[in-house]
Amino acid sequence: MTAAAVAMGYTTGAISQQIAALEVSLGESLVVHVGRRVELTDAGNVLADQAMTLLFNERLAREAVASLSQQRSAKIRIGVFATSATAFLPEILELLRTRHPGVSVRSVEVDVDAATAAVAANTVDLAFGVDYPEAPIPRDVEVTLLSLRTETFRIAAGSTFFVGPGPVPLSSFAQHPWLLSPAHTNYGNAFRMACRRDGFEPQVVHEIIDTTVTLAMVNAGLGIAPVTDSMLRLSAHKVHVIALDKPIERNMVLAHRRQPALQPGLKAVIDTILETVTPMNFELKSGESK
Repeated sequence: MTAAAVAMGYTTGAISQQIAALEVSLGESLVVHVGRRVELTDAGNVLADQAMTLLFNERLAREAVASLSQQRSAKIRIGVFATSATAFLPEILELLRTRHPGVSVRSVEVDVDAATAAVAANTVDLAFGVDYPEAPIPRDVEVTLLSLRTETFRIAAGSTFFVGPGPVPLSSFAQHPWLLSPAHTNYGNAFRMACRRDGFEPQVVHEIIDTTVTLAMVNAGLGIAPVTDSMLRLSAHKVHVIALDKPIERNMVLAHRRQPALQPGLKAVIDTILETVTPMNFELKSGESK
């Protein structure tokens, strides 16, 4: 008992109290007095053998928790839509594999206008969304929206299309056939409002949500459509792109819950997204449009 007290930095009395508390907890005698000495009982020997395993597992558990500050570990669900998945997700996942191999990411396609709702409903942990000044993404008191980057619209047209050197007024396209998302979508609503602000109602001949399909139809000469640099990444076609004299913009956002506080794994994913989806790190590749 004295040797144990010295080794542990306790008094002999404290060791005796700990032994007594263990005996009460287990309902078994752990030591027996033999003269001036004590010996372990059978139950004491069994506990001593198991104690080494218990202490080893405790150390492993403490080291695993402590390692979270250096090695993130988590399973994260990210809500994506076509543009975000194509333009951003591959680089984000590659960086996470390199820097945080313990973080597992599963992407889930969600309606771009429902990004906030998907996070609030716990369908996903994070979600990419798009915020338009004239058709804002829905807000939720339980969800935070992080601004990622602002994108400027241009007009995509077929290779034979010509309206003169840009930038040009949006009203220059008042008499041309348009391909737009339906009016009930934030994107479709926002661009129709931009056209009305410029004094005309767009002649929408094809209502298409899918950007890849839209750009293929533009390339075929079936109409014109608004595009941003990230949208152009969805098409293999080299469509003609015309700048506008007055900027029409949208804001790429990332939604996540306000509570609970960000855990290390989720924060690692958010930090990687913020690093990747910024104007200086996201540039239109040469040759994608002309």
